[in-house]
Amino acid sequence: MHMSTSASNSLRLSFAMIGWLSVVLQLYLSINLAMANGKTIFTGVIIFLSFFTILTNILVCLVLTYASPASKPGSEAKSKLTKFFSKPLVASGVAVSIAMVGIIYHLLLRKIWNPQGLQLIADMALHYLMPTLFIIYWALCVNKTSLRWFSSIIWCIYPIAYLCYSLMRGKITGSYPYPFIDVSTIGYQQALINSASLLVCFIVLGLVFVAAAKLIHKEH
Repeated sequence: MHMSTSASNSLRLSFAMIGWLSVVLQLYLSINLAMANGKTIFTGVIIFLSFFTILTNILVCLVLTYASPASKPGSEAKSKLTKFFSKPLVASGVAVSIAMVGIIYHLLLRKIWNPQGLQLIADMALHYLMPTLFIIYWALCVNKTSLRWFSSIIWCIYPIAYLCYSLMRGKITGSYPYPFIDVSTIGYQQALINSASLLVCFIVLGLVFVAAAKLIHKEH
């Protein structure tokens, strides 16, 4: 650790509050949009949870809420959550994923729509602010000494599982969350090529995080 426990906890909880507010704001906007289009609240929630951005920001919030260098008193369920989200492998995997959210959005998605008002605030918070805050938290507060080069492969489980879920859901509903995996428009072959390319980028980004962790550890 590179900060005192109290300072780390203050930073973590402050970032968690910002993260949860951002997620809740987007949930509110998603439900409103669904209802405006004649859909149910439940459908709005399902659509909300279909995006990698949302799921990853929720993971960020869970790490920031539960992670702790030591177990805290509380229910058994909370203790298990604290233990899981305090693992450097988990927190670091989430850091890579949220960094990927920001990169993909900036390079591939930001020019294809023009959010306004509250949607713009939610958009900026989920794609830029939270990736930045969580990487700061990761750099300053997460014990990264146990990370290995192979960790970048383990972290791929999450985006691969998300891709499988999105393709299966899309097959059923005909709706895909992102244009680069929209099978109904570009076909399975191109969607899988795009996904494989992004997965390679994810692995490379993971290796960059491991290298950064080793550099930070060496300097301290």
